[in-house]
Amino acid sequence: MSADAMLQAVNLSTMLSCMVLKFPQIFLVMKMKSTKGLSLPALLMELTGYIVFVTYQMTNEYPVPTYLEYPVLIAQDTILLMLILHYNGNLRQSVIYSALFVGVWQLLTLQRWIIDLAMSFCTLISAGSKLVQLQCLWESKDSGQISILSCALSSYTCLARIFTTIMTTGDLQVLARFIVITVLNVWVTATALRYRQSCKKQD
Repeated sequence: MSADAMLQAVNLSTMLSCMVLKFPQIFLVMKMKSTKGLSLPALLMELTGYIVFVTYQMTNEYPVPTYLEYPVLIAQDTILLMLILHYNGNLRQSVIYSALFVGVWQLLTLQRWIIDLAMSFCTLISAGSKLVQLQCLWESKDSGQISILSCALSSYTCLARIFTTIMTTGDLQVLARFIVITVLNVWVTATALRYRQSCKKQD
């Protein structure tokens, strides 16, 4: 297989994975009608990271296939956010969060230096979201509402994006982000599996 064909295959598999990435988590929350083990701050940070990242990619006019999944991920995270707010009895706050995210996106597009600066913090924001989720898992010691499949798919898509970034733009900021997030995604997956197995043993 040629490098171009491999790149296209990885881009396609990443896009297909991301089209359903959050659905196992969404369906699990709807089934359990509980958000225990899920961190609202982590989700908000993840959404912020997605918005910054996709805006940076668009501003630099990078190849669309290398970030096409992010609008889909933003839409799925928005659905998950609404569900968390609903089951926590805070659905009215969705208007505030919507206004904030639209405001952030508008701010990012005002000047080139703003998005460049935001991208410098994007890795910290995205890594912070994973660390907050880990802390939530450690405190609750319950991963019953965490979808292992969604976690595993997140790990794969970030790993795939390390490859596509090397093969296309070679952007070191983007590459560093994917490496850090891949490690943390694997850590979240392993932690969720550990608590899931512990719960099964107790049962």
